[in-house]
Amino acid sequence: MNILDRFRLDGKRLLITGGSRGLGREMALAIASAGADVVLVGRDGESLDKTAGEIRELGRIAVTLIGDVGQPAECERLCQTVLEQHGPIDILINNVGGRRINVPLEDQTLEQWQQIMDLNLTSTFLCMKHIGGAMVARGQGGRIINIASISGLVANKGIGGRSYETSKSAVIQLTKAAAADWAPQGVTVNAICPGGFMTEPNVRWSQEHPDVISKFREQIPAGDFGQPADLGPLAVYLASDAARYMTGAALVIDGGYTLW
Repeated sequence: MNILDRFRLDGKRLLITGGSRGLGREMALAIASAGADVVLVGRDGESLDKTAGEIRELGRIAVTLIGDVGQPAECERLCQTVLEQHGPIDILINNVGGRRINVPLEDQTLEQWQQIMDLNLTSTFLCMKHIGGAMVARGQGGRIINIASISGLVANKGIGGRSYETSKSAVIQLTKAAAADWAPQGVTVNAICPGGFMTEPNVRWSQEHPDVISKFREQIPAGDFGQPADLGPLAVYLASDAARYMTGAALVIDGGYTLW
């Protein structure tokens, strides 16, 4: 077998949350280019349709579902729709997440705290429970990739909203625990911990908080932020047979930021 054949995903189906823009879009396109069909979940119909069109140009099937997985009841509804109408799912990428607020811990309200926890952590739990649970029950293995963050390993300087660091750290630990539980069933669970990437939210942050973004860039040994396309190859690897023996890992991709 050619070694590159182990990275092929022909006949597989991906479900990715937040898959229409930024890091999610690039991972969806990369996995589609490796042969998988894709179910995209997101809040914006226009961007979903655009990404779905790009996936179809690669010769793959693309299905779009509009919804907010940061709302627990809606997340569960979307998962049930996927399982009933678009399954089986072989690869799950829990990509939805974000900081969204810059509020000191002492000023953050319980409502704000819960919103960010639901966005980053509860959505990951629910998708793993339903979609990952279906993989386990099916008995043919599967791949789960949780998008955590280096903020689950370190605290970001000069910015509030510590619910982000807390929730992303919890995603990493949930990844490890589920990996241990599901390894006997052939379902691998791994996390990707991106550093600074110039996604749309970070472009907005750079405009609203230029000093924070500038200082962050200065601390990256590689000299600059990553590009969303840099995540595609890593996602393909974790989704493929090439990563058959890797589970419970939290892989950092940050240009060396966390080395200091």
